[in-house]
Amino acid sequence: MAANSTKRAAPSGRAPKSKSVRAGGADFYRGDDYRISDSVGYLLKQVRNGLDRAVDAEMDEHDLTGVQWGPLLMLHLDMGTTAAELARIACVDTGAMTRMLDRLEAKGLLQRSPCPNDRRVVQLELTPAGARLCRQIPFGLARVNNAMLRGFSRAEFEMLKDFLRRLLSNLESR
Repeated sequence: MAANSTKRAAPSGRAPKSKSVRAGGADFYRGDDYRISDSVGYLLKQVRNGLDRAVDAEMDEHDLTGVQWGPLLMLHLDMGTTAAELARIACVDTGAMTRMLDRLEAKGLLQRSPCPNDRRVVQLELTPAGARLCRQIPFGLARVNNAMLRGFSRAEFEMLKDFLRRLLSNLESR
């Protein structure tokens, strides 16, 4: 080590251990030996990317992109009726959602109308064609999810959902 170096060797002669764990946290990963290909986050992202590609392919028969079916289904399930509500649920900015809704409106799948209680708000509703399409979307999503879960037992499927819920809970309580 150079005389003017600020790094110090640990008493054992090894480099100091990096702080990879917060108090009360799990100790599965270390910053000094982090392999991204073994990261749960990386693996989840790869699963998500594959899922998105499969859903895109499935929605192609309906002339929808993988992201266009989301706002339609949210409207169908009464999860929101305005661009702002749908954007919040989908975790996208309202400008992106508005552009997506423009495309869906141009396809004749939804329509906008002024809110009777507040003229500043534009309400969204499915057209009859949009409602018919929304009755088909869950079948495509079920096909994609079932293909992804091929080879899993019912018990493994339930365990996977429990594990994912625990991961979400841990992230939300962080």
